[in-house]
Amino acid sequence: MVLSHLSKASRRLRLLDRKAQERAPLFEAIRHYCSLDKAPFHTPGHKQGRGIAADLREFLGENVFRADLTELPEVDNLHDPDGVIREAQELAAAAYGADRSWFLVNGSTCGVETLVMAVCDPGDKILLPRNCHKSAIAGVILSGAVPVYIEPDFDSELGIAHGITPAGLEQALAEHPDAKGVLAVNPTYYGVCCDLEALAAIAHAHGLPLLVDEAHGPHLGFHPELPLSALEAGADLVVQSTHKVISGMTQASMLHLKGSRIDPNRVRNILQLLQSTSPNYVLMMSLDVARRQMALEGEVLLGQTLTLADQARARLNRIPGIFCFGPERIGSTPGFFDLDRTRLTVTVSGLGLFGFDAHDWVNDHFHVQPEMSTLHNVVFIISLGNTQRDIDRLVESVAALSEQAQGSQPSLALAEKLRRLAQLKRPPLPPQRLSPRQAFFAPIERIPFQEAVGHICAEIISPYPPGIPILVPGEEVTQEAVDYLLLVHEAGGFINGPEDVRLQTLKVVKT
Repeated sequence: MVLSHLSKASRRLRLLDRKAQERAPLFEAIRHYCSLDKAPFHTPGHKQGRGIAADLREFLGENVFRADLTELPEVDNLHDPDGVIREAQELAAAAYGADRSWFLVNGSTCGVETLVMAVCDPGDKILLPRNCHKSAIAGVILSGAVPVYIEPDFDSELGIAHGITPAGLEQALAEHPDAKGVLAVNPTYYGVCCDLEALAAIAHAHGLPLLVDEAHGPHLGFHPELPLSALEAGADLVVQSTHKVISGMTQASMLHLKGSRIDPNRVRNILQLLQSTSPNYVLMMSLDVARRQMALEGEVLLGQTLTLADQARARLNRIPGIFCFGPERIGSTPGFFDLDRTRLTVTVSGLGLFGFDAHDWVNDHFHVQPEMSTLHNVVFIISLGNTQRDIDRLVESVAALSEQAQGSQPSLALAEKLRRLAQLKRPPLPPQRLSPRQAFFAPIERIPFQEAVGHICAEIISPYPPGIPILVPGEEVTQEAVDYLLLVHEAGGFINGPEDVRLQTLKVVKT
């Protein structure tokens, strides 16, 4: 497995036309335009920063506003590019190994929605993991597709859900041979990767495209020690959040197409529906430069990042009560096929703490800001922007947390909550009575949560643990689902998704 990863990534990196990748055509065009003495009579209204409030201009600097342009002949048009944006997207496709790439200024949310809409017409089935991002459900609602959920591999030891497995996909396809596409999430928020090559082979054998939400993997493929990127594994349409791990600005993402299973014109038309007609040129410029940086310096920068992450993991695992899993767990469950080592998942339940509390503590006492937390874990993203000083502060904060927790009286109430949560078993998937789109556009009412049994849910309800939705719009509310969710809430779990996270009420389709 590792040798395959090394050879594929190294071969693609060697084949890159480095001379061409030295260019950042959109950035160069914007920089040149900003040097011109123009009289602007176009949007935006601040006219390259001249109308910006003085304190904001002083804080951010002048150039960010000078570069905040609109569709001008010199800097091209995102929706119909025939100049520097087209060239920048072509360079991105070459760097990532795609046949076609699009810049996204509405984040990976619109990219994931496009994944679904690119293959599904109203009434078509799509196979997707039950722990997919809510943007996938939004794509289902927008397209009118009917979701067929595949249960992800759940790691009870770590308290987190991984990806879908080849066996799970085979079973779903046997039961739903009329599906139009398969969507996978890889890597997960925790850096865990599934066997994408196997999933691609299975999907393609059934004549279906593999769609991948690779929001947390824009760096994969630029270092031979990282897991295979989705495109290298054979995926057909892939979305990446360039801003999440590498150096794009927030909300800047990319969408990549490879092969002939998906019509690029359909993708283009969908993006014209979903993306702003006033795209932000600062975001697009950051995509252009982030691509260049990865193509030319990615292997070195990511090598440094991996060194920092490996060091942090080793030091964290020497702290009493702390566990930060690593490559040793590859293969420990069917969905744990590989690991992005730059992602640190720190399990704090050995300290008798919830992840939420540990998250707040290290931030409040050491100004160490994690990415996210769950009941058992705190997640830290190590990227090319982190330094040795950051790692030292992270380790110092967790060591102090451990010392503080060890010196305090263990909470019997907390131990009882953890024990009850560990014993909870997720209820079976509830019956789907309406498509998510039908439920979304139906008349809605709010009723007491415990009286919702038999009604059709109009919200996504996903408890942590395990981060897998128990109810999705269009599904019948079952007694098992109500009992389970109330137990999770009472035991201290975090409920994500519904408007009323205290589970006093629930939005349902009006009868």
